[in-house]
Parts: sequence; C-alpha cells; structure tokens
Amino acid sequence: MIELTRAQASRTAIERMYVVMRHLFIRGYYKPGGASGHAIMQDLLILQPEIYGSMADPQKVDLNGLVYVFDRLPKGIEETRFIKLTSEEGYEKSSFTKIIPQARRRNCYRIDEEQMFIEITRGRSEIYDILTHLTFIYIEAQKIREHAQDDKGRPLREWLQLEEIVLGEEEMSAHNEEVAFTYLATLLGQTYEETRNAHQRFLKNSSKNNGLFHIVYWMGKLAMDEINEDRSRVISFSPTLRERIGHHIYGDRWATRIKRVLLQNGLLQRPIHIISANLHSVMNTFYAQDAVGQKNKKEDFLSLMKTVSQPENGHLREKISVIAHERGMIQISEESGTNISVQIFDTKKLSKNDLPKELGVKSDFNSDDAPVIVVMDYAFGEQAFETMDELLKPYTTESENINLDVRSISIMGKAGILKGNKGDIMIPNAHVFEGTADNYPFKNDLTDEDFKDVKDLNIVAGPMISVLGTSLQNKDILRYFKDSSWGAIGLEMEGAHYQKAIQGASKIRNNISSDVKIRYAYYASDNPLITGSTLANGSLGLTGVRPTYAITLKIIQKILSE
Repeated sequence: MIELTRAQASRTAIERMYVVMRHLFIRGYYKPGGASGHAIMQDLLILQPEIYGSMADPQKVDLNGLVYVFDRLPKGIEETRFIKLTSEEGYEKSSFTKIIPQARRRNCYRIDEEQMFIEITRGRSEIYDILTHLTFIYIEAQKIREHAQDDKGRPLREWLQLEEIVLGEEEMSAHNEEVAFTYLATLLGQTYEETRNAHQRFLKNSSKNNGLFHIVYWMGKLAMDEINEDRSRVISFSPTLRERIGHHIYGDRWATRIKRVLLQNGLLQRPIHIISANLHSVMNTFYAQDAVGQKNKKEDFLSLMKTVSQPENGHLREKISVIAHERGMIQISEESGTNISVQIFDTKKLSKNDLPKELGVKSDFNSDDAPVIVVMDYAFGEQAFETMDELLKPYTTESENINLDVRSISIMGKAGILKGNKGDIMIPNAHVFEGTADNYPFKNDLTDEDFKDVKDLNIVAGPMISVLGTSLQNKDILRYFKDSSWGAIGLEMEGAHYQKAIQGASKIRNNISSDVKIRYAYYASDNPLITGSTLANGSLGLTGVRPTYAITLKIIQKILSE
C-alpha cells in the first residue's frame, strides 16, 4: 500500500478544507461542534500550520496563536455563540458600535450578548481566513474545557477561581496576581512564565481585545455550555453575502472613484504608474527630507527613513503627511468597502531639490507627460484580482471609453521567505498558485542586480508560491516547494491574483499596453521554516524599514528615469 508523504497529506487537507468551507458557504451555516465543524478541525489538525505552533499538542493551548488570531478578530468575539458573516448591508448606519480589529481592517458589529456580525468585502480569501482562525479558537477552547473539568464534568478549583476573577467577584491585585497566573497556566497547560508573557502581549493592544484572562474564560465557558447545556455555537453567512461574492461590486466602486478623481484633476490621460504598497513609503520618499529639516538631511536616505520610523517620531510622520497634502498629494479615503485607501502623486509638482539624492534626479518634472503615480494600499488574497482587474479597465463616461495609459505596475509587499531570513528581499520571476494548475511566469523589471549596492541586505530571486492562506501553511508543504524542482524562494497571498488581472488586461482584453513594465519585490516578514520566526511570534518591527525603502527607492527611480 502506497502511503502519502506528509507534504501530500497536508496538501490534501488544504484542498479538502476549502471544498468543505465552500460547501458550507453555499449551504448558509454550520455548527463548529457538529459534523462539518469537526471535519474542518480534523483537517486543520492534520495540517498543523506553523503559525499555530502547538495546536496539535492535546495538552498545551497555543498562546502565540491566540495572540495572532485575536489581533485579527473583533473584540468580544470569544463571548459570542452566533457569528454571522455579512456583506455591506447598512449596519454602518445603525446604532451598533463598529468594531475594527487591531491587525485586520474589517467592520464588525456586536448585535447583542450572543451575536457578532463580521462584514466581508475582500472576497473568498477573507472568508477562508476568518473560518480558519475561528476553527483554531474552537480547537483551543476544547483543551481549556478539558483542563477545567474533572472526568465527571465537574469544574475544577482553578476554573472556579478564574470565573471569580473574570466576573469581578474577586478583585485582581498585586497580592493575588501571581496566584491568578498560576490558575491560568494550569488551564492553558503552559508554564507560568509563558502565560505571563502572553498576558503582556495582549496588554499591548488592550483597547482591541479583552485580555487573556477574559478570553480564556469565555472560550472555555462556551465550549462547556455546548457540551453540558446543548447550547451550540453557529457560524452563518447572510444571503446577501452569498449572492454578492465574486461579482466585483466593491472593486468596481473603488476603481471608478479613483478614475473619477484622476479625470477631475486632469490626470487620467497622463502616463500612469501603479504601485501596490503601504501608504507611507512613497509619500516619505518624496517629502521626508523636506519635512525633517537641515539637521537630518546629511543622513543617507535609508538611515533617515529609520529615524522617521522610530515609534517616538510620530510628530515627524505627521509633518511629512501635512507637507505631502500641501504639495499636491491627493488622498482618496476608503469609502467603497474594499478597505484599500489610495494616494495619487503628480510628479509635475515635485521639486528635485527636495528629493533624495539617491534617486539621481537631474531636473524638475515640468512636462505635460510627467508621470502620475497611483499608490494603492495592500489588497488581501483574491481581492488583488478584483481591484487590479477593475482599475485597469477603461473609464466609461456618457460619451466615451477612456483607456488608461498605464506604463508600469509595481507590487511591493511583505512575504514569508523560504531561502533566507527576516528582512531579506525576494525578487520573483513567477508566481505558482497553490492548489491549482495556474502558473504565472513573467519578466520582472526588478532584478537582484538592482540592489547589489545596498549594504547588509540579502537578495534572493526565483519563483514564489501564492498560497490560499498564510495560516494554512506547514513545513512539509513549504519544504516541498523549496527543495523540489519548483525552487520556491517564498510565499505570499496576492501575486498570482495580480498577475491574473495584469495578463488578462494586457494580453487578452487590450485594456493596457502589452509593453507595460512589471515590477515585483517583497521583503521577508517571517520564515515559517524556522521555529520562532512565524508571524505569530511578533511583527518585523524596524527590521523591515531598510528593505521597504530600498525597494521603494528602486521602483521610484525606475519610474522617474523613464
């Protein structure tokens, strides 16, 4: 009998999870404690994603995973039995308080004590992401329940003490804090030290979560209520969401507004360069040196960006933003539902004296065909196709269709690296779409040679995997893509989706020129093959500043030199 390798079994588990999730979405609801919920749990346990390090350990609750997940879900979700995923259905006009998670911009609403609504505007990738996180929570909640009860289902002393603390019957004080952490560590199956460290990580974002004590109690309580009182948890999908998904409603609204703003400012038929990146790097590159004053102008550009990015220098970042708006930067705030804000820069308004010398600009851009740069914030998974596909379409007025003169499309983002370390730069030459037969080779106008003069940065080049979800990856799958003939250097979630839109627009629909320059570069935010280097172990911090601005500098340099 032929046995599957761990990589093959893991890939099968991912495919099965997505089939089940799609089926449940079409069905309209499921119970995490029912047969469908257990099927997803079992596949996630087979998969053992690196981001949920100790999830498969039946004794230990994965604390890093809890921090990661609750940063991405709305405050109070641990208390709710009923979770509904909805489309944009008018709740923003209601009296319900809008709840936005710390690390994922999505609108959520607490309807009552037992029900939470989560608004989905980014497509299927967002649905799969949320369902995966919720499945992880329910797996960990089962462990808490088992640690909190004896073999006859009676609550243990540690659980009763935690209940008194959370419900306010016993006040937390310096005197009994150590005792409380001891109770909590027992229920989590973790050490005292690890429990205190996790508590501190939750405290950093205390306005966006209810704290470790509260979260653990309610996770355990709902799991107990489901078994002891037959109070099932239910995840459902609104009919409007099921009807709208995949129809580019939000992407069309978003792209039309951008083109309307370009037309109103006389920029629609100028040479356009699109950059997908964060909303600070291009702005800072153009205006930081003018904002910081003469004292810091002696610093080289990358050192200056590190200074600007220091947590204590928020006043500098605010000053840069003010100057950018004064000098003509157009900010398009997010109102479409995509959660992707946009900045537009008319380079005709730039002065070469204010730009970094590293750009090598020799004269001002005062011609009528000076580049217009459109910077869009990061898309999420499949949303990248929706937004780029709509953006590259002609702008339709009552009298004509106006094609955009797109000269280049640059994608800069953070990604997991397989052949390097945090902070390294990855230059892809193809995107391989995981779980499909879709492969997207392309000519990248960025090369590793472009960064050879940047000190202390390692550059790797080769194919990258566009994964179905970062929280579903394990070492077996990633090692297969790295060590096999695929030779993958990293993983991310948007590259293949962007390529699908770009190639469709340039090679099939003829919406843009087939000669459009394509530039992709990523900096490594994590290495899931190295224990302790996953996204769940914390952010990249200032380590990401140097690669971010090295990539930004090179993209802008190429745009301005054309």
